[in-house]
Amino acid sequence: MTGLQMKWIVGDDWDGKLLRAFLKEEKRLSKRALADIKFAGGSIFVNGEFATVRKILQMNDEVEIIFPPEVRSDSIVPEKIGLDIVFEDTHLLVVNKPAGMPTIPSRDHLSGTLANAVLHYYDDHGISSTFHAVNRLDKDTSGIVVIAKHRFAHDLMAKAQQAGGMHREYIAITHGVITSKKGTITGPIGRKTDSIIEREVRSDGQTAITHYKVLSQTAEETVVRVKLETGRTHQIRVHFSYLGHPLIGDDLYGGERTKIGRQALHSFYCSFLHPLTLEEINLEAPIPSDMKNWIV
Repeated sequence: MTGLQMKWIVGDDWDGKLLRAFLKEEKRLSKRALADIKFAGGSIFVNGEFATVRKILQMNDEVEIIFPPEVRSDSIVPEKIGLDIVFEDTHLLVVNKPAGMPTIPSRDHLSGTLANAVLHYYDDHGISSTFHAVNRLDKDTSGIVVIAKHRFAHDLMAKAQQAGGMHREYIAITHGVITSKKGTITGPIGRKTDSIIEREVRSDGQTAITHYKVLSQTAEETVVRVKLETGRTHQIRVHFSYLGHPLIGDDLYGGERTKIGRQALHSFYCSFLHPLTLEEINLEAPIPSDMKNWIV
C-alpha cells in the first residue's frame, strides 16, 4: 500500500535551486515529513526518475512525492456510524459533530467516537489514512470539526491554526441577561487545582480571549455569538461562568440542565484558506434542534 501522492511543476523562480529548498519553502513540507519520506517508505521522483533532496531543479521539471503509508492506532476501531458531512475533497473532511459524541476515544469512551466513525467511512471509500483532527470539540458540544485526510494536510492546517488562519464561531446560550450587547472576556485559564477535568480563570493560567455579541435575550437567558481569539480547553464555558453567566446545561461550570441535557454550545461557522488548493473555504453547520427554541 502506498501513501498520498502529490505532483508539482517547477516554476522559473526555482530553476537551478535545490529540491530540498523547493519542498521546504515552496511546498511547506516539514523537516519531519522529509525524514519520513526518506526513512519510512516514501519516495521522491523528478521527471519520473528517483531523486534525492540534493537534486538541482530546472524550470518545468515535474516533482512527485509519494508519502509513506499511514499507520493506524489499534486503539481506534472503525465503527459504522453516520456522518453529517459539511465539506469533503481529497485532502480534508469536515463534519457536523452531534452532541454526545466524543471526538476521540478515551478510557471512558472507547467506542462511538467521531474517530471510530471516520475510520469506517475511510474504509468504505478506500481512503488509506488514520484520523487527523485539526480541531476538537468537547463531547457535549456540537458543530464543525475539521479533519485532515493525511499528515501533510494536517501539518499545514495545524500551522495555519496556530497562526490565526482558522476562523471559528459559536452559538452559546447563557443563564441570565448579559447587559453589554458585545464584549471581550479576558482571563487566563488553567487547570483547577483539585480536578483533572475542570478549568478556571487563574493568574498562572494561559492567556485566553473570548469575544461575544448578544443575538437575543429572554428574561432568563441570553443567546450569544462567540469568536475565540485563543483556543484553551473549555474556554467558552469557563469564561462565561467567570462572567457570572454559565451556559445553560453546563452543570460542570454552574449551569442547570432543566431545559437542555448538555451545555448549549454549537460550533456553527468555520473559515480558512485551503492549505493545498489555496481556496477560501467558508462553512456553516445548522443549529441543532435542542438549541433552536432560543434562536430567533
